[in-house]
Amino acid sequence: MTIDQLSPSIDPAKLDRLAETAVRVGLGLEPGQPLVITAPVEALPLVRRIAHHAYAAGASLVTPILSDPGVTLARFEAGRDASFDAAPAWLYDGMAQAFDGNAARLAVVGEDPMLLAGQDASRVARVGKAQSMAYRPALDRIAGFAVNWTIAAYPGAAWASRMFPDDAPDVAVGRLAEAIFAASRIDGPDPVAAWDRHNAALRARTAWLNGQRFDALRYSGPGTELTIGLAEGHEWHGGASRAKNGILCNPNIPTEEVFTTPHARRVDGHVASTKPLSHGGTLIDGIAVRFEAGRIVDARASRGDAVLADLLDTDEGARRLGEVALVPHSSPISASGLLFFNTLFDENAACHIALGQCYAKCFEDGATLTPDEIAARGGNSSAIHVDWMIGSDRIDIDGVRADGSRVPVFRAGEWAA
Repeated sequence: MTIDQLSPSIDPAKLDRLAETAVRVGLGLEPGQPLVITAPVEALPLVRRIAHHAYAAGASLVTPILSDPGVTLARFEAGRDASFDAAPAWLYDGMAQAFDGNAARLAVVGEDPMLLAGQDASRVARVGKAQSMAYRPALDRIAGFAVNWTIAAYPGAAWASRMFPDDAPDVAVGRLAEAIFAASRIDGPDPVAAWDRHNAALRARTAWLNGQRFDALRYSGPGTELTIGLAEGHEWHGGASRAKNGILCNPNIPTEEVFTTPHARRVDGHVASTKPLSHGGTLIDGIAVRFEAGRIVDARASRGDAVLADLLDTDEGARRLGEVALVPHSSPISASGLLFFNTLFDENAACHIALGQCYAKCFEDGATLTPDEIAARGGNSSAIHVDWMIGSDRIDIDGVRADGSRVPVFRAGEWAA
Protein backbone atom coordinates (compact mmCIF):
# COMPACT_ATOMS: atom_id res chain seq x y z
CA MET A 1 0.00 0.00 0.00
CA THR A 2 1.47 3.38 -0.98
CA ILE A 3 1.36 6.40 1.31
CA ASP A 4 -1.64 7.94 -0.44
CA GLN A 5 -3.79 4.80 -0.41
CA LEU A 6 -6.53 4.43 2.18
CA SER A 7 -6.05 1.69 4.76
CA PRO A 8 -8.69 -1.06 4.39
CA SER A 9 -9.32 -0.60 8.14
CA ILE A 10 -10.76 2.90 7.57
CA ASP A 11 -14.38 3.23 6.42
CA PRO A 12 -14.17 5.39 3.25
CA ALA A 13 -17.77 6.63 3.60
CA LYS A 14 -17.14 7.84 7.13
CA LEU A 15 -13.85 9.45 6.12
CA ASP A 16 -15.70 11.31 3.38
CA ARG A 17 -18.33 12.46 5.88
CA LEU A 18 -15.54 13.69 8.15
CA ALA A 19 -14.07 15.69 5.26
CA GLU A 20 -17.45 17.20 4.43
CA THR A 21 -18.12 18.01 8.08
CA ALA A 22 -14.71 19.66 8.41
CA VAL A 23 -15.52 21.92 5.44
CA ARG A 24 -19.20 22.65 6.16
CA VAL A 25 -19.27 22.66 9.98
CA GLY A 26 -15.65 23.16 10.95
CA LEU A 27 -14.82 25.90 8.46
CA GLY A 28 -18.19 27.09 7.20
CA LEU A 29 -16.23 27.69 3.98
CA GLU A 30 -17.75 30.32 1.73
CA PRO A 31 -17.63 30.58 -2.08
CA GLY A 32 -14.53 32.36 -3.32
CA GLN A 33 -12.45 31.62 -0.20
CA PRO A 34 -8.96 30.16 -0.54
CA LEU A 35 -8.10 27.31 1.84
CA VAL A 36 -4.71 26.45 3.34
CA ILE A 37 -4.38 22.88 4.67
CA THR A 38 -1.51 21.57 6.78
CA ALA A 39 -1.28 17.81 7.28
CA PRO A 40 1.08 14.86 7.62
CA VAL A 41 1.67 13.19 4.28
CA GLU A 42 0.03 10.02 5.61
CA ALA A 43 -3.26 11.94 5.80
CA LEU A 44 -3.44 12.48 2.02
CA PRO A 45 -6.61 10.36 1.70
CA LEU A 46 -8.41 12.80 4.00
CA VAL A 47 -6.74 15.87 2.49
CA ARG A 48 -7.94 14.87 -0.98
CA ARG A 49 -11.50 14.43 0.25
CA ILE A 50 -11.34 17.80 2.03
CA ALA A 51 -10.12 19.41 -1.20
CA HIS A 52 -13.03 17.86 -3.10
CA HIS A 53 -15.63 19.18 -0.66
CA ALA A 54 -13.90 22.55 -0.44
CA TYR A 55 -14.01 23.03 -4.21
CA ALA A 56 -17.64 21.84 -4.23
CA ALA A 57 -18.36 24.55 -1.65
CA GLY A 58 -16.82 27.17 -3.95
CA ALA A 59 -13.20 27.41 -2.75
CA SER A 60 -11.09 29.50 -5.09
CA LEU A 61 -7.90 27.55 -4.37
CA VAL A 62 -6.91 24.74 -2.00
CA THR A 63 -3.23 24.74 -1.01
CA PRO A 64 -1.91 21.74 0.97
CA ILE A 65 1.31 21.92 3.01
CA LEU A 66 2.49 18.43 3.97
CA SER A 67 4.94 17.22 6.60
CA ASP A 68 6.74 13.88 6.74
CA PRO A 69 8.08 12.05 9.82
CA GLY A 70 11.08 10.71 7.94
CA VAL A 71 12.15 14.22 6.96
CA THR A 72 11.65 15.38 10.55
CA LEU A 73 13.81 12.57 11.91
CA ALA A 74 16.50 13.16 9.28
CA ARG A 75 17.24 16.51 10.90
CA PHE A 76 17.98 14.83 14.23
CA GLU A 77 19.94 12.00 12.63
CA ALA A 78 22.15 14.04 10.31
CA GLY A 79 21.59 17.77 10.88
CA ARG A 80 24.41 20.02 12.05
CA ASP A 81 23.97 21.82 15.35
CA ALA A 82 22.94 25.15 13.81
CA SER A 83 20.02 23.42 12.10
CA PHE A 84 18.15 23.12 15.39
CA ASP A 85 17.70 26.87 15.68
CA ALA A 86 16.28 27.26 12.16
CA ALA A 87 12.62 27.57 11.18
CA PRO A 88 10.84 28.52 7.92
CA ALA A 89 9.78 32.06 8.80
CA TRP A 90 9.11 32.68 5.10
CA LEU A 91 6.44 29.97 5.16
CA TYR A 92 4.62 31.43 8.16
CA ASP A 93 4.91 34.95 6.77
CA GLY A 94 3.22 33.57 3.65
CA MET A 95 0.49 31.92 5.69
CA ALA A 96 -0.13 35.20 7.51
CA GLN A 97 -0.38 36.93 4.13
CA ALA A 98 -2.88 34.28 3.01
CA PHE A 99 -4.99 34.84 6.12
CA ASP A 100 -4.89 38.58 5.50
CA GLY A 101 -6.34 37.72 2.09
CA ASN A 102 -9.22 35.87 3.80
CA ALA A 103 -7.88 32.33 3.35
CA ALA A 104 -9.44 29.76 5.66
CA ARG A 105 -7.16 27.47 7.65
CA LEU A 106 -7.56 23.72 8.23
CA ALA A 107 -5.02 21.69 10.18
CA VAL A 108 -5.13 17.90 9.99
CA VAL A 109 -3.42 16.09 12.86
CA GLY A 110 -2.41 12.46 12.86
CA GLU A 111 1.31 12.34 13.57
CA ASP A 112 3.09 9.95 15.90
CA PRO A 113 2.71 11.73 19.27
CA MET A 114 6.09 10.42 20.41
CA LEU A 115 8.06 10.75 17.20
CA LEU A 116 10.89 12.64 18.91
CA ALA A 117 10.75 10.93 22.29
CA GLY A 118 14.12 9.28 21.73
CA GLN A 119 15.90 12.41 20.52
CA ASP A 120 18.05 14.85 22.48
CA ALA A 121 15.65 16.90 24.62
CA SER A 122 17.64 20.12 24.29
CA ARG A 123 17.57 19.89 20.50
CA VAL A 124 13.86 19.11 20.52
CA ALA A 125 13.34 22.20 22.68
CA ARG A 126 15.44 24.38 20.39
CA VAL A 127 13.44 23.28 17.36
CA GLY A 128 10.19 23.94 19.20
CA LYS A 129 11.26 27.42 20.27
CA ALA A 130 12.47 28.37 16.79
CA GLN A 131 9.25 27.04 15.29
CA SER A 132 7.10 28.94 17.80
CA MET A 133 8.89 32.23 17.18
CA ALA A 134 8.73 31.86 13.39
CA TYR A 135 5.06 30.86 13.52
CA ARG A 136 4.06 34.00 15.42
CA PRO A 137 2.73 35.98 12.39
CA ALA A 138 0.33 33.15 11.54
CA LEU A 139 -0.54 32.47 15.18
CA ASP A 140 -1.51 36.10 15.70
CA ARG A 141 -4.16 35.77 12.96
CA ILE A 142 -5.45 32.47 14.35
CA ALA A 143 -5.50 33.57 17.99
CA GLY A 144 -7.10 36.84 16.91
CA PHE A 145 -9.75 34.80 15.04
CA ALA A 146 -9.17 36.88 11.93
CA VAL A 147 -10.41 34.06 9.68
CA ASN A 148 -12.43 30.87 9.94
CA TRP A 149 -10.30 27.88 10.91
CA THR A 150 -10.61 24.36 12.23
CA ILE A 151 -8.65 21.22 13.16
CA ALA A 152 -9.58 17.64 12.26
CA ALA A 153 -7.83 14.30 12.69
CA TYR A 154 -6.68 11.38 10.55
CA PRO A 155 -5.87 7.94 12.03
CA GLY A 156 -2.16 7.70 11.37
CA ALA A 157 -0.60 4.25 11.77
CA ALA A 158 2.09 5.26 14.28
CA TRP A 159 -0.44 7.21 16.35
CA ALA A 160 -2.80 4.23 16.33
CA SER A 161 -0.04 1.90 17.52
CA ARG A 162 0.75 4.25 20.40
CA MET A 163 -2.86 4.08 21.51
CA PHE A 164 -3.37 0.36 20.90
CA PRO A 165 0.09 -1.23 21.25
CA ASP A 166 -1.25 -4.75 21.71
CA ASP A 167 -3.23 -4.76 18.46
CA ALA A 168 -2.03 -5.60 14.96
CA PRO A 169 -1.32 -2.37 13.03
CA ASP A 170 -4.38 -2.62 10.79
CA VAL A 171 -6.63 -3.33 13.79
CA ALA A 172 -5.16 -0.38 15.69
CA VAL A 173 -5.78 1.96 12.74
CA GLY A 174 -9.38 0.76 12.49
CA ARG A 175 -9.98 1.30 16.21
CA LEU A 176 -8.50 4.80 16.11
CA ALA A 177 -10.50 5.65 12.98
CA GLU A 178 -13.77 4.64 14.65
CA ALA A 179 -12.84 6.61 17.78
CA ILE A 180 -12.17 9.72 15.66
CA PHE A 181 -15.44 9.30 13.77
CA ALA A 182 -17.46 8.89 16.98
CA ALA A 183 -15.84 11.88 18.70
CA SER A 184 -16.34 13.98 15.56
CA ARG A 185 -20.07 13.19 15.49
CA ILE A 186 -20.11 11.80 11.97
CA ASP A 187 -21.38 8.31 12.88
CA GLY A 188 -25.06 9.20 12.40
CA PRO A 189 -26.99 9.84 9.19
CA ASP A 190 -26.87 13.66 9.51
CA PRO A 191 -23.62 14.99 11.06
CA VAL A 192 -24.59 18.61 10.36
CA ALA A 193 -27.79 18.25 12.40
CA ALA A 194 -25.84 16.50 15.17
CA TRP A 195 -23.44 19.42 15.30
CA ASP A 196 -26.32 21.90 15.35
CA ARG A 197 -27.70 20.20 18.48
CA HIS A 198 -24.28 20.03 20.12
CA ASN A 199 -23.55 23.70 19.40
CA ALA A 200 -26.89 24.66 20.93
CA ALA A 201 -25.97 22.82 24.14
CA LEU A 202 -22.59 24.56 24.31
CA ARG A 203 -24.26 27.95 23.70
CA ALA A 204 -26.52 27.32 26.70
CA ARG A 205 -23.45 26.74 28.90
CA THR A 206 -21.69 29.87 27.69
CA ALA A 207 -24.85 31.95 28.15
CA TRP A 208 -25.07 30.84 31.80
CA LEU A 209 -21.40 31.58 32.46
CA ASN A 210 -21.54 34.96 30.75
CA GLY A 211 -24.59 35.83 32.83
CA GLN A 212 -22.73 35.03 36.07
CA ARG A 213 -19.89 37.52 35.42
CA PHE A 214 -17.49 35.66 37.69
CA ASP A 215 -14.33 37.46 38.79
CA ALA A 216 -12.37 34.21 39.22
CA LEU A 217 -12.56 30.42 39.27
CA ARG A 218 -11.41 28.41 42.29
CA TYR A 219 -10.20 24.81 41.71
CA SER A 220 -9.82 22.19 44.46
CA GLY A 221 -8.74 18.57 44.18
CA PRO A 222 -5.79 16.19 44.50
CA GLY A 223 -2.61 18.19 43.94
CA THR A 224 -4.64 21.28 43.06
CA GLU A 225 -5.58 24.41 44.99
CA LEU A 226 -5.74 27.11 42.35
CA THR A 227 -7.44 30.45 41.83
CA ILE A 228 -7.64 31.72 38.25
CA GLY A 229 -8.67 35.34 37.93
CA LEU A 230 -10.65 36.11 34.80
CA ALA A 231 -9.75 38.92 32.43
CA GLU A 232 -11.71 42.15 32.57
CA GLY A 233 -14.57 42.01 30.10
CA HIS A 234 -13.95 38.33 29.42
CA GLU A 235 -16.49 36.40 27.37
CA TRP A 236 -17.10 32.65 27.37
CA HIS A 237 -17.24 30.80 24.06
CA GLY A 238 -17.85 27.22 22.99
CA GLY A 239 -18.73 25.40 19.79
CA ALA A 240 -19.51 27.52 16.75
CA SER A 241 -18.21 31.09 16.78
CA ARG A 242 -18.11 33.87 14.23
CA ALA A 243 -14.67 34.93 13.03
CA LYS A 244 -13.78 38.54 12.31
CA ASN A 245 -14.42 37.86 8.61
CA GLY A 246 -18.05 37.17 9.54
CA ILE A 247 -17.98 33.40 8.95
CA LEU A 248 -19.43 31.00 11.53
CA CYS A 249 -17.09 28.08 12.18
CA ASN A 250 -16.23 25.37 14.71
CA PRO A 251 -12.51 25.74 15.41
CA ASN A 252 -12.10 22.14 16.60
CA ILE A 253 -13.58 18.90 15.30
CA PRO A 254 -14.27 17.47 17.90
CA THR A 255 -14.99 19.93 20.71
CA GLU A 256 -16.64 19.59 24.12
CA GLU A 257 -15.27 22.70 25.85
CA VAL A 258 -16.43 26.13 26.85
CA PHE A 259 -13.54 28.53 27.34
CA THR A 260 -12.49 32.08 28.08
CA THR A 261 -9.50 34.30 28.84
CA PRO A 262 -7.89 34.24 32.29
CA HIS A 263 -6.18 37.31 33.73
CA ALA A 264 -2.48 36.86 33.04
CA ARG A 265 -1.49 38.50 36.34
CA ARG A 266 -4.14 37.02 38.66
CA VAL A 267 -3.43 33.31 38.92
CA ASP A 268 -2.25 31.91 42.26
CA GLY A 269 -1.78 28.48 43.79
CA HIS A 270 -0.70 25.06 42.58
CA VAL A 271 -2.11 22.63 40.06
CA ALA A 272 -1.29 19.13 38.82
CA SER A 273 -1.98 17.63 35.40
CA THR A 274 -4.45 14.78 35.11
CA LYS A 275 -3.44 13.52 31.66
CA PRO A 276 -0.13 13.44 29.76
CA LEU A 277 0.66 16.26 27.33
CA SER A 278 2.01 15.30 23.92
CA HIS A 279 4.06 18.26 22.71
CA GLY A 280 6.48 18.53 19.80
CA GLY A 281 6.79 14.77 19.39
CA THR A 282 7.54 14.14 23.08
CA LEU A 283 5.41 13.23 26.08
CA ILE A 284 5.26 15.40 29.19
CA ASP A 285 3.57 13.71 32.15
CA GLY A 286 3.06 14.35 35.85
CA ILE A 287 3.13 18.13 35.47
CA ALA A 288 2.96 20.10 38.72
CA VAL A 289 3.34 23.88 38.79
CA ARG A 290 2.93 26.76 41.22
CA PHE A 291 1.70 30.22 40.23
CA GLU A 292 2.34 33.54 41.93
CA ALA A 293 0.70 36.70 40.58
CA GLY A 294 -0.07 34.92 37.32
CA ARG A 295 3.40 33.55 36.65
CA ILE A 296 4.66 29.99 37.01
CA VAL A 297 7.46 30.21 39.57
CA ASP A 298 8.01 26.49 40.09
CA ALA A 299 7.43 23.66 37.61
CA ARG A 300 8.29 20.00 37.35
CA ALA A 301 7.22 16.89 35.47
CA SER A 302 7.78 13.21 36.15
CA ARG A 303 8.47 12.70 32.45
CA GLY A 304 9.68 15.26 29.91
CA ASP A 305 10.81 17.69 32.61
CA ALA A 306 13.53 19.23 30.42
CA VAL A 307 11.09 19.79 27.54
CA LEU A 308 8.63 21.46 29.93
CA ALA A 309 11.35 23.73 31.30
CA ASP A 310 12.40 24.82 27.83
CA LEU A 311 8.77 25.36 26.81
CA LEU A 312 8.26 27.70 29.77
CA ASP A 313 11.33 29.68 28.74
CA THR A 314 10.07 30.34 25.19
CA ASP A 315 9.27 33.95 26.14
CA GLU A 316 7.86 35.95 29.07
CA GLY A 317 4.26 35.03 28.25
CA ALA A 318 4.97 31.28 28.18
CA ARG A 319 4.77 31.11 31.99
CA ARG A 320 1.33 32.73 32.07
CA LEU A 321 -2.10 31.51 31.06
CA GLY A 322 -3.92 32.39 27.85
CA GLU A 323 -6.98 30.15 28.16
CA VAL A 324 -9.11 28.39 30.75
CA ALA A 325 -11.60 25.76 29.58
CA LEU A 326 -14.34 23.71 31.24
CA VAL A 327 -15.19 20.16 30.13
CA PRO A 328 -17.31 17.71 32.16
CA HIS A 329 -15.73 14.40 33.11
CA SER A 330 -18.69 12.66 31.44
CA SER A 331 -17.88 14.10 28.00
CA PRO A 332 -18.02 11.48 25.21
CA ILE A 333 -14.25 11.48 24.78
CA SER A 334 -13.69 10.95 28.50
CA ALA A 335 -16.42 8.31 28.59
CA SER A 336 -14.65 6.40 25.82
CA GLY A 337 -11.90 5.59 28.31
CA LEU A 338 -9.26 6.26 25.66
CA LEU A 339 -6.10 8.31 26.10
CA PHE A 340 -5.37 9.75 22.66
CA PHE A 341 -1.94 11.28 23.36
CA ASN A 342 -3.23 14.15 21.22
CA THR A 343 -4.37 17.47 22.66
CA LEU A 344 -7.22 17.91 20.16
CA PHE A 345 -8.92 14.92 21.79
CA ASP A 346 -7.53 14.78 25.32
CA GLU A 347 -8.35 18.44 26.02
CA ASN A 348 -11.97 17.56 25.26
CA ALA A 349 -11.95 14.86 27.93
CA ALA A 350 -11.06 17.16 30.84
CA CYS A 351 -11.00 20.73 32.07
CA HIS A 352 -7.78 22.35 30.92
CA ILE A 353 -5.67 25.48 30.85
CA ALA A 354 -3.34 26.79 28.18
CA LEU A 355 0.04 28.39 28.57
CA GLY A 356 0.76 31.35 26.34
CA GLN A 357 -1.25 33.34 23.83
CA CYS A 358 -4.83 34.32 24.65
CA TYR A 359 -7.73 34.48 22.20
CA ALA A 360 -8.89 37.99 21.35
CA LYS A 361 -12.40 36.72 20.66
CA CYS A 362 -12.81 35.85 24.36
CA PHE A 363 -13.41 39.50 25.22
CA GLU A 364 -16.52 41.57 24.86
CA ASP A 365 -16.01 43.54 21.63
CA GLY A 366 -12.82 41.53 21.12
CA ALA A 367 -12.85 42.14 17.38
CA THR A 368 -12.27 45.85 17.93
CA LEU A 369 -9.62 45.69 20.68
CA THR A 370 -5.98 46.50 20.01
CA PRO A 371 -3.20 44.29 21.44
CA ASP A 372 -2.47 46.97 24.04
CA GLU A 373 -6.12 47.07 25.10
CA ILE A 374 -6.21 43.28 25.39
CA ALA A 375 -3.08 43.34 27.54
CA ALA A 376 -4.58 46.07 29.76
CA ARG A 377 -7.59 43.83 30.43
CA GLY A 378 -5.35 40.94 31.43
CA GLY A 379 -4.90 39.10 28.13
CA ASN A 380 -1.59 37.28 27.69
CA SER A 381 0.77 37.43 24.72
CA SER A 382 3.21 34.70 23.72
CA ALA A 383 4.61 32.78 20.76
CA ILE A 384 3.08 29.57 22.15
CA HIS A 385 -0.39 28.28 22.99
CA VAL A 386 -0.16 24.89 24.71
CA ASP A 387 -3.15 23.25 26.40
CA TRP A 388 -2.79 20.76 29.23
CA MET A 389 -5.37 18.89 31.23
CA ILE A 390 -6.16 19.53 34.91
CA GLY A 391 -9.70 18.13 35.23
CA SER A 392 -11.00 14.83 36.60
CA ASP A 393 -13.91 13.38 38.55
CA ARG A 394 -12.18 14.56 41.74
CA ILE A 395 -12.05 18.26 40.89
CA ASP A 396 -14.46 20.88 42.26
CA ILE A 397 -14.71 24.36 40.74
CA ASP A 398 -16.39 27.44 42.21
CA GLY A 399 -17.12 30.68 40.45
CA VAL A 400 -16.00 33.58 42.62
CA ARG A 401 -17.87 36.88 42.38
CA ALA A 402 -16.25 40.28 42.86
CA ASP A 403 -17.64 40.44 46.42
CA GLY A 404 -15.99 37.11 47.29
CA SER A 405 -19.18 35.02 47.27
CA ARG A 406 -19.00 31.64 45.55
CA VAL A 407 -21.25 29.71 43.19
CA PRO A 408 -20.71 25.98 42.51
CA VAL A 409 -19.74 25.43 38.87
CA PHE A 410 -18.34 21.86 38.93
CA ARG A 411 -18.69 19.15 41.54
CA ALA A 412 -16.76 15.89 41.16
CA GLY A 413 -15.95 16.85 37.59
CA GLU A 414 -19.53 17.55 36.49
CA TRP A 415 -21.56 20.69 35.93
CA ALA A 416 -23.19 21.73 39.21
CA ALA A 417 -25.87 23.87 37.58
